[in-house]
Order: sequence, then C-alpha cells, then structure tokens
Amino acid sequence: MKKLGRNTWASIVVLLFGVVLFYVGTDGFRAFTAEAARVERLKADKPKFPQVTLEDSMGRAYPVSEFKGKYVFITFLYTSCGTVCPELEMNMGEVYKKLPERYLGKEIVFLSISFDPERDTPERLDKYKDMFGSDGETWRMARISDQAELDSLLKEFGVIVIPDGEGNFAHNSAFYLVDPEGKLADVMDYKKTGDATRKVLRILEEGEKR
Repeated sequence: MKKLGRNTWASIVVLLFGVVLFYVGTDGFRAFTAEAARVERLKADKPKFPQVTLEDSMGRAYPVSEFKGKYVFITFLYTSCGTVCPELEMNMGEVYKKLPERYLGKEIVFLSISFDPERDTPERLDKYKDMFGSDGETWRMARISDQAELDSLLKEFGVIVIPDGEGNFAHNSAFYLVDPEGKLADVMDYKKTGDATRKVLRILEEGEKR
C-alpha cells in the first residue's frame, strides 16, 4: 500500500478542518446561510414573547396577554416600506383567507407589528390595514410605542432592523407563530404561503382533537 506524502496529509487536514468549520458555522449542515441558521436557532430556543404594550389601529392599548390562550400569527413591518413589506402583508392575507373562519379570533389571531412607531400612528395603521383586508380584530395591525419594549421583542425574535438614516429600514422578514402560552412555536418562509397555511391548519386541527 502506497504511503501518503506529507503534502497529501496536509491537504487532508486542511480539508477536514474546513468541513468542521462549515459544520459549526451552518448549525450542522442544516443551514447554509446566516439567516437560515438564525431561524434554526429560534425554532430550537422557542423564546417567550416579552411583556409589551400594543397600540392597534383602533387606538386600543393592551398587553400581549390579550392573546393568551390563542395562537398568534405575526409579521413585522413598517408602512413606509416600498419593497418587501407590501408583499409580506399580501402573503399574510393569503394565509388569513385560507383558514376556516371558525378559527379566526377564537383559536388564532393575526398580528402585524410596526417597528416604526413614530410614523406608524393608529390612524396610519388603520389606512394601511385596509389595503390588505385586515379587519382590525381577527387580524390586527399595531405598534409598540415604548422603544425599550420594541427592542426587546425584536431581539428575542431575531428581527434585524437597520435604519438607513433616510426613513427606511433594511430588515429580515418571515411569518412567526406564537403558541397559546406565548412562546415562539415556528418561523416560516413568508413566500411559501401554501406551506404556512397547511402547517397552521394542521396545528389548529390537532388542537380541536385534544
């Protein structure tokens, strides 16, 4: 059997080292981008929705415990966004419309949260919700006026929001599902509305059988 030369062994060591780095950096090959890795960690950690006060499009203010005992299907947005946010909310509307009406407001509530509370007043959110078929009750649009509370929520749920200094934000987007105990149950690709609808429907149907 031919012995491997020093250069060959060196190449093998470098290759193995690279594989280990790739494994660690991608959470065990399950994720190939930083965003996917972030989502994998969130799913594993299942953070609890922090205590915040929401102010919705009707001007009502209430704690997040308003939704205790229900699933909450969440997006994060700002109404001045001209890129991903309209698509995000349109896709949220698709999931909303495909769920049986008997679940809406009783077993699950849809909630769009603005991370631009200074501009996204209740009046502005009220106009914005009409563009997507939000009824303001079973699908609410709200802001969190307290910046510390907002920052806490964004941090817990891994929502990255970077202002550009000109009134716009670079941010990641997804569907977030919070369970009746207030813990993050899942993070879903907002572009795959069919998958999200089937997943939520399955969860709600399983809840009915218990």
